[in-house]
Amino acid sequence: MHPRAATFVAQAREEYGFDPAVEEFPEGTKTAADAAEAVDCDVAQIASSLAFDAGGDLVVAVTSGANRVDEGALAKAVDVAPGTVEMADPERIKSRLGWSIGGVPPFCHDRPVPTYLDEMLLEFETVWAAAGTPSAVFPIDPTELEDLTNAQVVSVVDGSSR
Repeated sequence: MHPRAATFVAQAREEYGFDPAVEEFPEGTKTAADAAEAVDCDVAQIASSLAFDAGGDLVVAVTSGANRVDEGALAKAVDVAPGTVEMADPERIKSRLGWSIGGVPPFCHDRPVPTYLDEMLLEFETVWAAAGTPSAVFPIDPTELEDLTNAQVVSVVDGSSR
């Protein structure tokens, strides 16, 4: 197992009592479509963890691979001014979360960070999330994902909340 994926597994067990069944794909799972093809699921079942700068603070949106995060909707959910949400800088993501883009897991971050979960993910029995590298993913029940991330469930498409 890749060392970063092994680190994620160890942290998930120690910090959350969760034992992720990590699967690795040498060809990579860099995009939601790549991940869905690798694990043979619908692209909507891919839980992509994306870090944003929201009014100066870092937040994570765990979104369905079928959706694009609407920055205005995220600004409303985070309660910051419109126009103050943008993708976070890769160096900031690495230094604050401890993970590099493409492999950011939805939890096990170096520092606590507010997390927002795309409500579409709750429609599935199982979703797949990054496990610390762009080539490692793990399956998880989306309700358990919501609990482990302590996420606020939101619609990233139109800004409404559940």
